[in-house]
Amino acid sequence: MASKAGGDAFVVFDHVQKSYDGQSLVVKDLNLTIGKGEFLTMLGPSGSGKTTCLMMLAGFETATHGEIRLNGRNINDVPPHKRGIGMVFQSYALFPHMTVGENLSFPLEVRGMDSAERNTRVARALDMVQMSKFAARRPAQLSGGQQQRIALARALVFDPELVLMDEPLGALDKQLREHMQFEIKALHDRLGITVVYVTHDQGEALTMSDRIAVFNDGRIQQLAPPPVLYEKPENSFVAGFIGENNALRGTIEQLDGPKALVRLGNGDLIDATAVNIREKGQKTTVSIRPERIEFKPDLMPAGAHTLQAEVRDVVYMGDILRARLKVAGQDDFVIKYRNTLGQVKLTPGETIRIGWHPEDARALDPV
Repeated sequence: MASKAGGDAFVVFDHVQKSYDGQSLVVKDLNLTIGKGEFLTMLGPSGSGKTTCLMMLAGFETATHGEIRLNGRNINDVPPHKRGIGMVFQSYALFPHMTVGENLSFPLEVRGMDSAERNTRVARALDMVQMSKFAARRPAQLSGGQQQRIALARALVFDPELVLMDEPLGALDKQLREHMQFEIKALHDRLGITVVYVTHDQGEALTMSDRIAVFNDGRIQQLAPPPVLYEKPENSFVAGFIGENNALRGTIEQLDGPKALVRLGNGDLIDATAVNIREKGQKTTVSIRPERIEFKPDLMPAGAHTLQAEVRDVVYMGDILRARLKVAGQDDFVIKYRNTLGQVKLTPGETIRIGWHPEDARALDPV
């Protein structure tokens, strides 16, 4: 796993910046190393700089400053068709007048490959994505999921070491999108290729990635494997962007190393782990995941502070129940609990007490 997490320095962004107008920077001093065989996802909201980074790596945009290296070679001035990179777009970008087989054969023909070798590679690529029987069809005769498989096969047909994917599943319905996530990840694991994947879908990123780079305002806010990113966000932006999150605003009352005591706006005290907070009296936002909240007395952590909460509404979601509470004057506090036999059911209007283990609450920068 260590070799995947940037150890081989297969792709390197070295102090890369990008400006379109010569004044404002869309990408601000990006330093990022991607390991050979890694599946790295660039995740962030629209305008955060993630797609611009992918386009610079592909060669469709040029860096204003800094250097991009692929397998140790500076590729700043290398045209896209000479970088040997496979590319998969959301729009599929298949030629409508060509058959599936011809779509896959075309990039090989451009590279000067003879007919016999082209046919062998096309057959192998179609087999990879389980589309062998569709070689004679045209894109218009295929479903969205089938077209996306063909676009993926075309990106793999010339055996690239690096494949870039720009929101490739964005046009698919939820069930098919989730199915394709597992297919792409399984293909990546089987082939050992390096994948750089761009999405704004947090669930997609958590499902597929070895590491995720969370972008905002042209910078990486945090770079980590999915469990670390979800469980240990380093700032309030990451905590709020990745998954569902509760954010309680308060002030640091006491600070003893990583242990923080936070006074909320209504005067209540809660326990938390100090992350990017440095001093007593500092404003903070405490981040707590909904599934880490306890409301049954026998499961409350011993000695930890608890809060009174009023149940506002409860939503049935099949395997889980999602309750919205009023806590410390805030109406948007959410807890999630499993829908199991004998589970205590919460009802709107009910008053309960809630608590959590201090390590599950992270005192972060104020928002």
